[in-house]
Amino acid sequence: MKRFKLLILVFFVAISIPLAFVIWQTYTGLEQEERGQLEFFSEALFDQMEKELAELVQEEENRAVDEYQYFLAQPFEREQSPQQLSPLAELVYEKYILGYLQNNPDGSFQTPLIADMGSIPENKQTVVLQLQEANRIFNNKKYSLPRQHESETTAEQKRAEDTTAKDNVKASFSERYLARSKTEAGKIYLGKKQQRVEEISAEQVFNVASEDESIGPSSQEATGISTPSSAATRRSDSVSKDDAVREQRKPSLADADLKEQNGPQNEAAVSVSQQMKFQVEVAPFQSVSIKDDQVYIFRRIAVNNQIYRQGFILLVEPFFEHLVSSHFIQQPLAGYTAIQLQRRDQGQKRNIVQAGVSGVSTSFIAERVFPAPFDFLSVTLRAAKIPPSPARGPLRIALVLLGMSLFLGLFAIYQSARTIVLMSERRSQFVSSVTHELKTPLTNIQMYIEMLEQGIAATPEREQEYLTILHSESRRLSGLINNVLELAKLEKKQRNFHMQEGQLTDVLTEVTRIMAEKLKQEGFTLEIQASEIPLISYDREVLIQVMINLIENSIKFGRKSTTRQIIIKLDTQDHHVQIAVSDSGPGIPRHALKKIFDDFYRVDNDLTRSTGGTGIGLALVKKFITAMGGSVYAVNNAGPGCTITLLLHS
Repeated sequence: MKRFKLLILVFFVAISIPLAFVIWQTYTGLEQEERGQLEFFSEALFDQMEKELAELVQEEENRAVDEYQYFLAQPFEREQSPQQLSPLAELVYEKYILGYLQNNPDGSFQTPLIADMGSIPENKQTVVLQLQEANRIFNNKKYSLPRQHESETTAEQKRAEDTTAKDNVKASFSERYLARSKTEAGKIYLGKKQQRVEEISAEQVFNVASEDESIGPSSQEATGISTPSSAATRRSDSVSKDDAVREQRKPSLADADLKEQNGPQNEAAVSVSQQMKFQVEVAPFQSVSIKDDQVYIFRRIAVNNQIYRQGFILLVEPFFEHLVSSHFIQQPLAGYTAIQLQRRDQGQKRNIVQAGVSGVSTSFIAERVFPAPFDFLSVTLRAAKIPPSPARGPLRIALVLLGMSLFLGLFAIYQSARTIVLMSERRSQFVSSVTHELKTPLTNIQMYIEMLEQGIAATPEREQEYLTILHSESRRLSGLINNVLELAKLEKKQRNFHMQEGQLTDVLTEVTRIMAEKLKQEGFTLEIQASEIPLISYDREVLIQVMINLIENSIKFGRKSTTRQIIIKLDTQDHHVQIAVSDSGPGIPRHALKKIFDDFYRVDNDLTRSTGGTGIGLALVKKFITAMGGSVYAVNNAGPGCTITLLLHS
């Protein structure tokens, strides 16, 4: 048995190690899938934000160069018609845009909000003054800005490094199914990356440059920054109302100015300009920090070798709050993650805006720095706990069932082997007991036969006594052999039962007659307590044998009791007939009350060792009663002894 236990243990370990490895790999893969899913949807969130930024840049790129003036350019042939206001002339912007402005080559600025700095409406004064201050700060910074191609090269190198680092990392959840786009991976600008050349009309050129210098074909080869023109000076000095502005911006007035400055040659140039198209170089948008809460996002345009910068002032914190409220707050991600948007300025992080769950640890981090011109903006998503996959529930159930099945299977194997071993031991003990039980009556029979042959029984009375003993021993031997045969038939299901209906009266009478001599010899009294019993179906011979086995069992274990009494009580209970055989013996240990009906089972104590027996008497009782559709159980009495109860269907 010890060897078998060792084999069970080795088998359990051999199964557990690979199973534990598979479970560990499964959970590891599941964690990677959960992290990959969160990374995938974090990137999707960032992509949504980036898409809005790209749409904003593309919208600004599509603006005409003269939309940054109060009036749009008007063809010279339509000089008598009313001038059209710029779409940006009304102060109706997104809450995160302070306003639009154009920085001129000489450092002055224009805004589409007004036509004349000398006449600013009250509702626009605050914004215009803030734009003027932003222009002043920008003038101090614009000559220190890196060239466009240099900043693009640096951004490309950084993005290439990030892409290479990502490629070296194990494939994520999304990368297993869709290859990352090379174009997307190398994206460093949200709009049109390359500097482009656009064709604009002479009127648009005039509209852009009218506040700064006079424009003519001969000036296209000029270099450097010109001083403000007399037309700009006169218009800023004399115009106070929109109607007056419209009159001053008419082409005829501009032509007159040109005539006054340059004479007939420029007058001819103006006539030529009405039929010409001009080319303007437009650079991609870029950004520069104005204040802690303001960023100027602008493009550079080159007109007649003069650089103009057109763009808008972005309010950082309102813009961050807009991105958070538009793309994060209403998402399920907000329930278990925290988002942080921050502005990067010369290596420092400012204007930090946070939303979502507070106090989040760093078990998961996803971040992105957006392409230019929003390369000052970075977003970070943190999660304290990655949401569990729905597959975890079924996996846990499967593992519990697998563990229970493995444990129960091994336990069943162990119990089966243990039962087989115990049964084998009981059979060995049974063979030894049967041998002893058979040897005892055979020895007695042989001894008394020899005594009769030798004439030791001198009187007829003594001879009759010897014959009675021989009859008793032969009956004992016959009963022992009969029990063994009955057990064999029952195990092979070859025992036939002859059922009949009766009230058990004849059974009790026959049992009393058979056991009377035995009870008298052992000094026992038999008491039968029977009430009115209904008819039941039973096998008469089998039930007699059952009752004899129970009485003999009580006699065998009650010999040393001071009170030698056996009571048979018949009663009815719930459509059953109850036959209870009670004695005054030593009783049965509590742990063995159910086991005593097992094959070859004997209680291991001094009494059973001294009384002998084969361990099949009560086993036969249970098998017989069960075969007749009844049941049997044993209980200890309140006083000495125990009671074995038979239940038969009435």
